[in-house]
Amino acid sequence: MNLNRNDLCWCKSGLKYKKCHLEFDERLDNLKRKGHIVPTRKLIKTKDQIEGIKKSAQVNNGILDLISKNIKEGMTTEEIDKLAYDYTISNGAIPATLNYDGYPKSLCVSINDEVCHGIPSKDVILKNGDIVNVDVTTILNGYYSDASRMFMIGEVNDEAKKLVQVAKECLNKGLEAAKPWGFLGDIGAAIEEHAKSNGYSVVRDFGGHGIGLDIHEEPFVFHFGKRGTDMVLAPGMVFTIEPMINAGSHEIFIDENDGWTVLTADGSLSAQWEHTVLVTEDGIEIISK
Repeated sequence: MNLNRNDLCWCKSGLKYKKCHLEFDERLDNLKRKGHIVPTRKLIKTKDQIEGIKKSAQVNNGILDLISKNIKEGMTTEEIDKLAYDYTISNGAIPATLNYDGYPKSLCVSINDEVCHGIPSKDVILKNGDIVNVDVTTILNGYYSDASRMFMIGEVNDEAKKLVQVAKECLNKGLEAAKPWGFLGDIGAAIEEHAKSNGYSVVRDFGGHGIGLDIHEEPFVFHFGKRGTDMVLAPGMVFTIEPMINAGSHEIFIDENDGWTVLTADGSLSAQWEHTVLVTEDGIEIISK
């Protein structure tokens, strides 16, 4: 859609195009002419959409806060799921994963060598020494938010503690590398460098993703790569950064029994932290964590 300078802006701000996104579009067009991958307009969230995503994130953060206070040795992963479901529904929201492509639960709980998508069960009991990832995605009034946290149950050995810590550092390195008018490749490169410097590997088959109006949107966010490559990070983009860091090989497989649970191929431990971020004019804003 081509707009004249005095037309109302495409972002529905109510402002004239020249006062709103004209300079923004010109900058993207210039970058595109130079051969860079640039986001389409549908990847740039409007002010109203951003507010909706933030309200969804308040519920999502609340779920993870509740789990943080209650998770303990002897608890079943089914009990964690029920905590999340009850909190979500009581706050007028919907668990995004529940019945998504047939997934049967309200969140994912992945333990030790499980990389992601672990299905909660009354038969899985948290044990002393476990490291656990809890991944929550929430829909509120049609807006999506997503985050995950690691938990250490009881007395965890030094090897596992270090992996959990370095995985968090990898996320932070990715956040630091995410800058307006930078590149997605900057994020992946920073994460991969830090993981490798600690003797760990980065899972390549899964990554972050755009989010806000759907559970998975463009762009795909690689957690490895080369600086100055991949899509330009333009203000208004909302996506997750969620590096999955393995103590051994980056190779993974999906459990044939449930069709969902992803595990490390060599049985090594895996850890992951996830935030949803908004690219702003002068940096990034963490929306869900």
